[in-house]
Amino acid sequence: MNSSHADRRGFTLIELLVVIAIIAILIGLLLPAVQKIREAANRMKCTNNIKQIALGVHNFHDTNGALPPAVMMNSSVNNPADFNQNFGPNWAVLILPYIEQGPLFLQATASIQAYMANAGETGWRSIRGNKIPMYLCPSDTGSGTPCSQLGGGWARGNYGANAGPDMFWVGGSVNGTSPMTSRTGVLSDGYYNPPLPGLTTSPVMGVNSTNGFASITDGLSNTVLIDELRIGPADSDIRGTWALGQVGASIHAAAGRIDTPYPNFSTSGGDDIQGCTDSAAAGMGCCSSCNSWQVVARSRHVGGVNTGMGDGSVRFIKNSVGADQWFYLHGAADGITSNSNN
Repeated sequence: MNSSHADRRGFTLIELLVVIAIIAILIGLLLPAVQKIREAANRMKCTNNIKQIALGVHNFHDTNGALPPAVMMNSSVNNPADFNQNFGPNWAVLILPYIEQGPLFLQATASIQAYMANAGETGWRSIRGNKIPMYLCPSDTGSGTPCSQLGGGWARGNYGANAGPDMFWVGGSVNGTSPMTSRTGVLSDGYYNPPLPGLTTSPVMGVNSTNGFASITDGLSNTVLIDELRIGPADSDIRGTWALGQVGASIHAAAGRIDTPYPNFSTSGGDDIQGCTDSAAAGMGCCSSCNSWQVVARSRHVGGVNTGMGDGSVRFIKNSVGADQWFYLHGAADGITSNSNN
């Protein structure tokens, strides 16, 4: 005689715990793979951002016959590394019409045109709070926290114009060329320089510079145009701020030196960035009492940074690149080509 109902048996506690343990193991195995896939997608997006920015710079050059200056500074500014002085629109503002941000640029056009003749002109800063996705690397954090300096509300960004391997200060190569001496010796400023006595280097984009691609005599494919930067660890830290024309914010300078020998290098007091937060443990070491003179190119990508080259290509430069090589990649006319995939 058949039973009127089937036997029913539930999970025992041990079986349930085994199932949970198996699920936990599977999640543990899958999570790194998911993270790698996400980072690969982020890195690809970052690469595309830099590609579009480089194309915007090229379009600016085609229209104006010169590269955009790293930053405009009128006669009221006597120290380009002090953000308390009235610095003007930077390269990232000037190329807005060439990256499909024409309406935003129009909001500031009158002020941009008036800036050089008017020592007190600041109207262009009204657009500083606009978040521009193309200027943000999705791998970085902090994009939701605007920079609080200079009235606050400065939207973040992750890309900087290459202002050359010199320190960004009065007497450096901010506006022109600067003679280099041997790295085996030390200049009066205390910073080592690359080999070859008598070498001359110059910025790709400097203060008020009107350099053209023809001035990059080392070759466009051998010279960095755009570097990747990380957003500062505090809202008062200017590092990673797209419209703020200072080193660390939207300008890269002084590659291949003692404190900036290669990408993602970090030591306490390393970056010279006015008002920064020294956080070497987070990879963001800096000298907060310094003016904005030098910065390390950084990213949250594993092992290196994305760089936009003068020919519009994007290259991933590994942290293992040599200091000399990193220096030469940032010189526009040092006479040394450094085509590296490191």
